[in-house]
Amino acid sequence: MKRKLALTGMAVVAALGGLIAFTSPPRLLSYYDRVTGGRSGARLVAEGLPFGSHAQTLDIWAPEGTAEGPLPVVVFWYGGGWAKGDRASYAFAGRALAREGFLVVIPDYRKVPDVHFPAFLDDGAEAVAWVESNIVQHGGNPARIAFMGHSAGAYQAIMLALDSKRLTAAGADPVNVKAAVGLSGPYDFYPFTSERSIDAMSQWPRPEETQPISFARGDAPPLLLVTSDGDEAVRPKNANNLGAKLRQFGAPVEVKNYGPLDHEEIVMALSVPFRKKGPVLADSVAFLRARLGE
Repeated sequence: MKRKLALTGMAVVAALGGLIAFTSPPRLLSYYDRVTGGRSGARLVAEGLPFGSHAQTLDIWAPEGTAEGPLPVVVFWYGGGWAKGDRASYAFAGRALAREGFLVVIPDYRKVPDVHFPAFLDDGAEAVAWVESNIVQHGGNPARIAFMGHSAGAYQAIMLALDSKRLTAAGADPVNVKAAVGLSGPYDFYPFTSERSIDAMSQWPRPEETQPISFARGDAPPLLLVTSDGDEAVRPKNANNLGAKLRQFGAPVEVKNYGPLDHEEIVMALSVPFRKKGPVLADSVAFLRARLGE
């Protein structure tokens, strides 16, 4: 019996090793989230819907059951250094927020090296325009929208929340954006020092226009900027500097620091198996509900 158990354990380890070798860590996390209870309470109501002018696609997650009235909408952008990532790999984030009563849209966007700044932001703005025009058909309220993202996705969320002209140019109405949550995002990172930021941003002739902190304004929607001292990929100065600049203008902003958590653990904490790493989901949901009228 012990030999059989040992062989079974080895088979499981080998299978997981093979799975890790052929999939991304976020996709593996989404699978782990699903088999540990994450699939309950949320459902994928639309997959691979086309939007925008460059064959982009998006997924929509909703709470299980029938909700009264149109739901508040959270547009969630994933990270990956503007160079990798895909909507399906972040199902764990879609399920987590949908279980809390939001309709969650996860859009794809073009990436480096195929494009550079500001193409990925323009894709994000086109996703917002699509949401405002079409989300009613999926049970969402186009007048109650919030943005959220992690890492490069937080850059998307916060930059689009601050740069209202980009939304307007894509056909979206910024007045519908009621709040934004940035998880471990880069907002004040010029001069460019990392390979990822150089590849994504350095071709633009006016580097200040690539920085969310350049668009700080007093009438910005309320922002929650999540950071952590343990994040060595995107240092806390990004959230701290943007938060301080927004406060100078009198804008509503909160900065939360989750201490020793690292860059990846912040977003992992949205998933069921890693929820105990920190109250990232609970704090984000409380912030969003307060601003979306829940």
